[in-house]
Amino acid sequence: MIRLVMHGAAGRMGSRVCALARTDSRFELVGAIDQDEQFETSIDRAAEVDVIIDFSSDEGTANAVRMATDHHAAVLIGTTGLSPQTLDITEVASRRIPVMVAPNTSRGVAVLTRLVVEAARLLGDQYDVNLIELHHLHKRDAPSGTALRIAEQMRREAGVDLTADHIHSIRSGDIVGEHFIEFGGPGERISLRHVATDRDLFARGALRLAAWLTGRAPGRYTIDDAFDSSRR
Repeated sequence: MIRLVMHGAAGRMGSRVCALARTDSRFELVGAIDQDEQFETSIDRAAEVDVIIDFSSDEGTANAVRMATDHHAAVLIGTTGLSPQTLDITEVASRRIPVMVAPNTSRGVAVLTRLVVEAARLLGDQYDVNLIELHHLHKRDAPSGTALRIAEQMRREAGVDLTADHIHSIRSGDIVGEHFIEFGGPGERISLRHVATDRDLFARGALRLAAWLTGRAPGRYTIDDAFDSSRR
C-alpha cells in the first residue's frame, strides 16, 4: 500500500482527499495534517511516508515540500497561487525527490488544455482569444492556477500571448470550477469549455496522480507526464 500524508487536511480539498483515501485500497492514510501544524508534531520523523499531497497555502506548500524531502517521499502540490520563492523551493527539492505541481488534477482539464493549444496553433493570430474562469466566492487567487497554466501553455507551445485583459475571473456562489476559452474570428466563434460539477473530481484526480508519482525518480513532473504514460 502507498503510505500517504495529506497536508492541508482541514480544507475543502484536503478533507475530501482524506475521505476518499480511507476507502481506496491503494492507500494507507498515515497522516492528516492541517496546514498550520508542524510536521514533526503530527508524524514521527522516522515514520515511513511514500507520498504527500498538499492542498494548503503558499507557506504551507513550502513546509510540505520540506517534509517530503526529509522523508524522501514524493510530493503532489495542488495548491494554487504559489509565490516565486515557493516555486524555487520545489525546483530545488526536485533534485532529490519526485515533485508534481498540478493546479488542476482533472484529466478533463488536461485534455481541454491540449485542445486549446492545438486550436491556437491552427487558427493563428487572426482570431481573438478570451479565457473566462468561474469559481466559488471563497477562492482566493484570481485568475485561477488552471487559467494561468492554460495561458502559459498557449504562449509556450502555440506562440499565442494571452494578455491579462483577455483573462476574466468570476467569483460567485458555490461554483466548483469552469474554464471557458473562446476564439473569435471573421464571421465565426469557436468555444471550448470544461465544467466541474463535483469537487470529488479533483480529489480522485489527486489520488490518481499521487499513485502515479510514488516511486518515480527525482525530478519535476506534470499532469501531462502522467496522462501520456497512462496511454502507452
